[in-house]
Amino acid sequence: MSVSPGSLFVILISIIIFNFLKDSFLDFLNSTHFENKVPEILSDVYDEEKYLKSQDYKKTQYEFTKYSRIFSLTTILLFFYLDGFLILDNFSRNYFDSSILISLFFFGIIFFANEIINLPFSIYFTFIIEEKYGFNKTNAKTFIFDKIKSWILTILFGGGILSFIIFQFELIGEKFWIVAWVFMTGLSVLINGLYAQIIVPLFNKQSKLENGELRTEIEKYAKKTGFDLSNIFVIDGSKRSTKANAYFSGFGKQKRVTLYDTLITKLSNNQIISVIAHEIGHYKKNHIIFNLIFSVFQTGIMLYILSLFIFQPIFSEALGVTNHSFHIGLITFSILYTPISELFSLIFNVFSRKFEFQADEYAKKTFDGIHLLKALKILSKDSLSNLTPHPKYVWWHYSHPTLFERITRL
Repeated sequence: MSVSPGSLFVILISIIIFNFLKDSFLDFLNSTHFENKVPEILSDVYDEEKYLKSQDYKKTQYEFTKYSRIFSLTTILLFFYLDGFLILDNFSRNYFDSSILISLFFFGIIFFANEIINLPFSIYFTFIIEEKYGFNKTNAKTFIFDKIKSWILTILFGGGILSFIIFQFELIGEKFWIVAWVFMTGLSVLINGLYAQIIVPLFNKQSKLENGELRTEIEKYAKKTGFDLSNIFVIDGSKRSTKANAYFSGFGKQKRVTLYDTLITKLSNNQIISVIAHEIGHYKKNHIIFNLIFSVFQTGIMLYILSLFIFQPIFSEALGVTNHSFHIGLITFSILYTPISELFSLIFNVFSRKFEFQADEYAKKTFDGIHLLKALKILSKDSLSNLTPHPKYVWWHYSHPTLFERITRL
């Protein structure tokens, strides 16, 4: 590459700072709309007391995000300017000779250091902010075990994927990205198909929806739409939060709809069915398949571009490391790839918002739009949702249309 290591270092720092400024500016723009007048069509979502509470919640989240983001930026810049990568690379090489073990140890230290440094922020958000506004139901034991289990999953999946990619990198060379892509595609399909059976049980209890009026009505609706829905599960979401949700997962005979127990307590039977109709709409419109294909395509592009640059020694030299390695090059690449990743995220959000409209329309046509409309309002009210977000913030960050847009369409 014609760029010098010093110039590449400046580019890396510039990307990091620009990303920080971009996110901070969008958050600021959004905060200027916090006290905007609520649209007439949404005037019945909040009463005066609840609306003031929602505004306070938004402002608190904004302040929390602002300071935690500044802390993260400061930590990252200090690590860059104090030769943190060189120190950590040398430290890792003192204990291992294998490139795979060196890389795993290197990223393991970064991961756990980041987790420990950010742990106070996580604790504060869960037990202070969420507690203050009546959302938190997590106790200390659940919080600790959630952390431990998420760390184990990261070690197993993250470590396994990294090890496989480095092994192929050393074995095949430039074409390693093809084998890595096939491997990650297979893993993505497996996880998407068996997420509810493999991942969810580690964190939540799931039980089949009991026989009764609700199950009968759901099965009646599913039969009417020609949708085989024998797997209807309830998850103990109230174990951690009062916020409600529902989601669709799996393929073929493994497909299922999962309802949070908090959803069942907050909505009427017809409102619950309208939410399920929305989720079935995603399946019927092949949104789940599209999202999977998009993810696979994005991964392929990333791995291909990685294969073009990962062999360049300058990727390590830019971080002050003369002994070029895959793990150091990967750090540099991940930062340089940020603009492309952001672009893919924007494209995904455009499609995702469109898909939400289509799923709403499906629920309206096959069941009842009024029940879905009421359900959306109730769920927004109970989660203290922002009813007046800034359009630019929505365009960049929202994977769902705003409540105002959805209600207007319905």
